[in-house]
Amino acid sequence: MIKHAQQVAVAELEPTAQAAAAEAADEHIAPAPRVSVQAFCESVETAAAVQSAGEDRRLAKAHVKIQMGGATAAVEAYRTSPTPNVIFIEAEQRGDDILNKLDQLAEVCDAGTRVVVVGRINDVTLYRELVRRGVSDYVVGPVTPLDVVRTICGLFSSSEEVAVGRIVAVVGAKGGVGSSTVAHNIAWSIARDLALDSVVIDLDLAFGTAGLDYNQDPIQGIANAVFQQDRPDSALIERLLSKCSDRLSLLAAPATLEQVYDFGADAFDAIFDTLRMTTPCIVLDVPHQWSAWTKRALVGADDILIVAEPDLANMRNAKNMLNVLRAARPNDRPPLYCLNQVGMHKRPEITPREFAKALESQPIATIPFDSRMFGTAANNGQMIAQISASHRTTTMFLQMAQRLTGHAVTKKPRGSLLGPIMPIIRKLRAGGRRS
Repeated sequence: MIKHAQQVAVAELEPTAQAAAAEAADEHIAPAPRVSVQAFCESVETAAAVQSAGEDRRLAKAHVKIQMGGATAAVEAYRTSPTPNVIFIEAEQRGDDILNKLDQLAEVCDAGTRVVVVGRINDVTLYRELVRRGVSDYVVGPVTPLDVVRTICGLFSSSEEVAVGRIVAVVGAKGGVGSSTVAHNIAWSIARDLALDSVVIDLDLAFGTAGLDYNQDPIQGIANAVFQQDRPDSALIERLLSKCSDRLSLLAAPATLEQVYDFGADAFDAIFDTLRMTTPCIVLDVPHQWSAWTKRALVGADDILIVAEPDLANMRNAKNMLNVLRAARPNDRPPLYCLNQVGMHKRPEITPREFAKALESQPIATIPFDSRMFGTAANNGQMIAQISASHRTTTMFLQMAQRLTGHAVTKKPRGSLLGPIMPIIRKLRAGGRRS
C-alpha cells in the first residue's frame, strides 16, 4: 500500500513503463494464501489484466472470479450472497461517485473482507478518504497483471499465514553437469557470506548427494516429510533438518532404492509452504527429470538457475527449458543460467559466446573445469570455499548467490590491533578519573 500511495503522491516521478517492468522483475512478491477474490471491472483491459494475474504462480492458491459492471454490480451481487476475502473494484467515476458507491457496498459487505479500488483519479485527498472508509488499497489505472498480483499478495504480506521465504531452484540442463554441486555451494555462500538462514532441500530422493557434500549422515530427511499422511508442520520439519552450519540446514534425501519415488504434482507444496513461513531462503536441488512435480517446483520458485555444460545437448535442453519456464512465468524475472566445467582438456566445446547467442542471454557465471579442486571437495564433504577461500570459483558462487537473492555481502567488523588491550586501557582510564 505504501508503494501505491507514493505513486499517487508523486505520479510525475514515475519511471517509464519499460524501466518499471525491469524493476518489477527483480521484485520479490510473496505468494498469496488460499483466498477468494472477486473482481468487478468496467473495462475489458482491466478484466484481461486480472485474468492474466489469476494465472500467475503467486496467485495459484487464490480463486479468482471476474465480472463486469464495476461497483454497481458488486453492490447488487452481495445483497443476497456473502462477500469473498477480497473484492477488486474498477471505478472510472469521479471521486464523489466512487465514495457513494463504496458507502453502498459497505452496507452489504461482510466484516473482514478487503476492498481494492482501481481508479483513474490521481489524487492524494481521494486516496486518504478511501483509506478512512476502510479501503485496503487504491491503485491508479491502467493496471498490468503484475500490479494486480502485487496488490492482492500485498494485502496478506503481514499475515502469519503468508509465505515469507524466497525459493531458489537449481536444475541441470542435462544429467551429470554438476548442478547439485553448484546448488550446494551457492547455498553455503548464501548462509555464510550473505548471513541468511537457509535450507537446502535435496529433491533427488534416490540418488541425492547433498548429505555427502555437506558431510552429513542424517537418519531422517525429505522422505519422512513427503510421505507424512498429515500436512507437515514447522515442528516436524525442524526435527527433520540436519544442521550444516550456524545458518545452513539440510533436508536430505534418503539416497536409497528400497522404494520407487513416484509423486503427484503437488507432493512437495506443503513442505515448501511450511518452510517459507520460517526460513528466509530455501534452495531446491532439483534432479534432472521432467515430471509434473519437478516442473511445478521450478515454476513455483522465485528464481531459477539452470546449470549447463558447453555442448550441443546442453544448449538445446537449456534453450527448451528457458522457453517453457519463461512462458509459464510471464510476470517473473526470466530464469538464469550458468556454464559449468568449462575448459575440460581435449573436449570440443561450444564457446560461451556462441552459447549465449543461441539462448539470447548471457550466463551469470562461467565456472572453469578443475577436477582436482572439485574432486577433493566432494571426497572430503566440503565446499569449494572451505578448500580455497580465495579461489575465483569461490567468488563466482558468491556472485551467483547475490544475483539470485538480491542481497549484498554482510561485512564483518574489522579487527583492531589495539582490540585485545582496549578493555585494560578503559579500566585504567576509569581508575584515573576516580582518583
